[in-house]
Amino acid sequence: MLWWIVLAVVLATLVLFATAVRGVLSRLPGLHRAALKLQRRQAEALELAGAAQALQHRSEALQGQLTTIQRRLELIKAKRHG
Repeated sequence: MLWWIVLAVVLATLVLFATAVRGVLSRLPGLHRAALKLQRRQAEALELAGAAQALQHRSEALQGQLTTIQRRLELIKAKRHG
Protein backbone atom coordinates (compact mmCIF):
# COMPACT_ATOMS: atom_id res chain seq x y z
CA MET A 1 0.00 0.00 0.00
CA LEU A 2 2.84 2.38 0.82
CA TRP A 3 4.34 1.84 -2.63
CA TRP A 4 1.12 3.02 -4.26
CA ILE A 5 1.20 6.26 -2.29
CA VAL A 6 4.86 6.87 -3.12
CA LEU A 7 4.20 6.07 -6.77
CA ALA A 8 1.20 8.42 -6.84
CA VAL A 9 3.23 11.25 -5.28
CA VAL A 10 6.12 10.71 -7.70
CA LEU A 11 3.78 10.60 -10.70
CA ALA A 12 1.91 13.71 -9.55
CA THR A 13 5.22 15.52 -9.13
CA LEU A 14 6.36 14.44 -12.60
CA VAL A 15 3.08 15.62 -14.12
CA LEU A 16 3.42 19.02 -12.43
CA PHE A 17 7.03 19.27 -13.54
CA ALA A 18 6.13 18.34 -17.13
CA THR A 19 3.36 20.95 -17.13
CA ALA A 20 5.77 23.63 -15.90
CA VAL A 21 8.40 22.66 -18.49
CA ARG A 22 5.80 22.68 -21.25
CA GLY A 23 4.74 26.19 -20.28
CA VAL A 24 8.32 27.44 -20.39
CA LEU A 25 9.06 25.69 -23.67
CA SER A 26 5.94 27.13 -25.28
CA ARG A 27 7.17 30.66 -24.45
CA LEU A 28 10.67 30.20 -25.87
CA PRO A 29 9.88 31.30 -29.45
CA GLY A 30 8.33 34.52 -28.17
CA LEU A 31 11.30 35.12 -25.89
CA HIS A 32 13.64 34.49 -28.81
CA ARG A 33 11.81 37.03 -30.97
CA ALA A 34 11.90 39.55 -28.13
CA ALA A 35 15.64 38.97 -27.67
CA LEU A 36 16.26 39.53 -31.38
CA LYS A 37 14.20 42.71 -31.30
CA LEU A 38 16.19 43.95 -28.31
CA GLN A 39 19.46 43.19 -30.11
CA ARG A 40 18.30 45.19 -33.14
CA ARG A 41 17.31 48.08 -30.90
CA GLN A 42 20.67 47.92 -29.17
CA ALA A 43 22.43 48.13 -32.55
CA GLU A 44 20.24 51.10 -33.51
CA ALA A 45 21.00 52.78 -30.19
CA LEU A 46 24.73 52.31 -30.73
CA GLU A 47 24.44 53.85 -34.20
CA LEU A 48 22.50 56.78 -32.78
CA ALA A 49 25.07 57.22 -30.02
CA GLY A 50 27.82 57.38 -32.65
CA ALA A 51 25.85 59.93 -34.66
CA ALA A 52 25.22 61.96 -31.52
CA GLN A 53 28.90 61.94 -30.68
CA ALA A 54 29.80 63.09 -34.20
CA LEU A 55 27.19 65.82 -33.92
CA GLN A 56 28.66 66.88 -30.56
CA HIS A 57 32.13 67.17 -32.11
CA ARG A 58 30.74 69.18 -35.02
CA SER A 59 28.88 71.45 -32.61
CA GLU A 60 32.08 72.07 -30.64
CA ALA A 61 33.94 72.89 -33.86
CA LEU A 62 31.21 75.31 -34.91
CA GLN A 63 31.29 76.90 -31.45
CA GLY A 64 35.02 77.50 -31.89
CA GLN A 65 34.44 79.07 -35.29
CA LEU A 66 31.68 81.25 -33.88
CA THR A 67 33.97 82.46 -31.09
CA THR A 68 36.64 83.37 -33.67
CA ILE A 69 34.09 85.24 -35.80
CA GLN A 70 32.81 87.15 -32.78
CA ARG A 71 36.34 88.22 -31.87
CA ARG A 72 36.96 89.41 -35.42
CA LEU A 73 33.69 91.36 -35.41
CA GLU A 74 34.65 93.01 -32.15
CA LEU A 75 38.01 94.00 -33.64
CA ILE A 76 36.33 95.42 -36.74
CA LYS A 77 33.86 97.40 -34.62
CA ALA A 78 36.69 98.67 -32.41
CA LYS A 79 38.64 99.86 -35.47
CA ARG A 80 35.59 101.69 -36.86
CA HIS A 81 34.78 103.41 -33.58
CA GLY A 82 38.31 103.79 -32.33
